[in-house]
Amino acid sequence: MATIKDIAKHSGLGLATVSRYINGGNVRENNKIAIEAAISEMGFSVNELARGLRTKKSRTIGVVIPELSDLFMTTILSHTEDILRNNGYSMIFVDCRSDEERERQAIHFVLSKKVDGIITMPIDQEGRHLLPAIKENIPIVLIDRVIDGLGESVHAVLIDNVAASEEATQLLIDAEHRDIGIIVGQEHVYTSRQRLRGYVQALNKHNIAVNKSYIQFSDYTAPGGYACAMHLLTHAMPTALFTTNYNTTLGAIMAINDMKLSIPNDIAVIGFDKMQIATVLRPKLTLVVQPLEKIAANAAHIMLQALENKLKEAVVKTLSTEIQYGESI
Repeated sequence: MATIKDIAKHSGLGLATVSRYINGGNVRENNKIAIEAAISEMGFSVNELARGLRTKKSRTIGVVIPELSDLFMTTILSHTEDILRNNGYSMIFVDCRSDEERERQAIHFVLSKKVDGIITMPIDQEGRHLLPAIKENIPIVLIDRVIDGLGESVHAVLIDNVAASEEATQLLIDAEHRDIGIIVGQEHVYTSRQRLRGYVQALNKHNIAVNKSYIQFSDYTAPGGYACAMHLLTHAMPTALFTTNYNTTLGAIMAINDMKLSIPNDIAVIGFDKMQIATVLRPKLTLVVQPLEKIAANAAHIMLQALENKLKEAVVKTLSTEIQYGESI
C-alpha cells in the first residue's frame, strides 16, 4: 500500500507539501494537480474520517431541496456536484417535500452530519430554518430564491425573474394578444412574486388592464399546472398562456390537449425551461430558457470561495435568461 512518502517521491514534491494537502491544507494549484495524479496512479487512499477529525472539516456539502422530482433543481445540482467533486467535496441530498417543517428537520439533519456548507432552494421565505447554520458560521448558497437580512454568510444565485417574465409577456403582446393568462407558483414564493411582477409590468407598459381572472397560483407541479390551465380554459378563456415553470408547462400542455385545443391556432403558449420533454412537443414551444449550467457553476464557485473564507459579504449573482423561439405563438 502506498504511503505519503511514496506520493511525495512520485510527485517530486516535499513531504511537508504532500502531508499538508492530504490533511486538508492549501497548496499551490500545480502542486495539487501533481499530488492528485500521484494518488490516482499509486492507488493511495486518504482516510477522510481521520483527516476530518484533524481539520474539523467533513469535505461534504448538505443539499436541501423542495422535491427530488424537480428536474430544474436536480439538473443544476448534477452540474454543481461535478465541480464540487473535482475540488474534493461530496454532497448529502435531502428532499423536504415542499414542507416547511420537513425543511427545518432537513437542515438539522445535515448539520448533524457536520457539513461544511449548505446549498438549498428555500421554502421558508423568512429563513428561520437557516438560523442554526448561520449561528455555526456555515456558508449557505441559495438557488433560485433570495432571503434578505440573514447576514454575510448567506449567498444566492438567481435569474432576473422580472425581466424574464416581462420579455415573455411582451412576445405575446407583440403577437397582438391582450387576453393573456399566466400560471405562477404559490403567492409567498419569491420566484412567483417576481415573475408575476414582470407580467404586470409588461401589461402596464401597453395600458392593458390586469385581469385577475387570468392569474392562477399553482405549486410548480405538473398536476398543479394542469388544474390551473383547465380553470383558465373553462372559465376565463384567454387567447394566450404564459406558464412560468417547467412542470407547470407540462401540466398546461396536457390540459390543452385534453380540451382538444390547437396550439397556436386556439391558444398561444410560452413556457419555461428547455428540458428533455419540451424538445419533443409539437408544435415546438417558445420557451424562456434559464442558464442551468451557469447557475450550477456560480453556486459551486461561490460555495468554494466561502469555504476558503474569501468572501467578506453576502454575494448575490443574478443571471439573464434567453428566449428559445418555437411555433407556439
